[in-house]
Amino acid sequence: MRPCLRTFLILVAAGFALPALAAPLSYRLEADGSRVGFEVGFNAGSIQGTFPVTAADLTLDFERAANSRAHVVLDASGASANIPFATQAMKSDGVLATHSFPAITFEGRDFRRDGDAATVSGMITIRGQTRPLTLTARVFRPQGTDPGYRDRLAVQLTGTVRRSDFGATGFADMVGDEVHLKILARLVRTP
Repeated sequence: MRPCLRTFLILVAAGFALPALAAPLSYRLEADGSRVGFEVGFNAGSIQGTFPVTAADLTLDFERAANSRAHVVLDASGASANIPFATQAMKSDGVLATHSFPAITFEGRDFRRDGDAATVSGMITIRGQTRPLTLTARVFRPQGTDPGYRDRLAVQLTGTVRRSDFGATGFADMVGDEVHLKILARLVRTP
């Protein structure tokens, strides 16, 4: 965990294990400080990068996780990688085909507590193809706030997608099939 994140957040007990509230809460995503990161094997090393978030609609129910929902849209055409030529290659027809499919969407519909974390399952659409995706989530709150504080939270999500499941098979001789996702979402409660 980055030092600035460590000073801002402390781990909340077990995924959605905050004290119960009677109703689901709506949140908006704070773009500043949120990031959708990825890492994929590249020859003997790796390519790392990010996707901008275009829109996010989130409802979290800390009492009944199954009532939670998430709809997130990423700007595939705005993706960037740590290796300059990889940015253009991943936007090409053989990978994300961003001129035809400029967005990646995720609909999270099944939220479950899983020990000290939570799982978020739903459907992700990449290159116009929709497949299931399960992410592991951990919830954080600002340091020094009460355990029931829910106005500003951060959620860290991790998971893996296979490029081949979406027809994004370009450069398979150099780039791995499994793409590891690491997402940091900073959330602000809406009235």
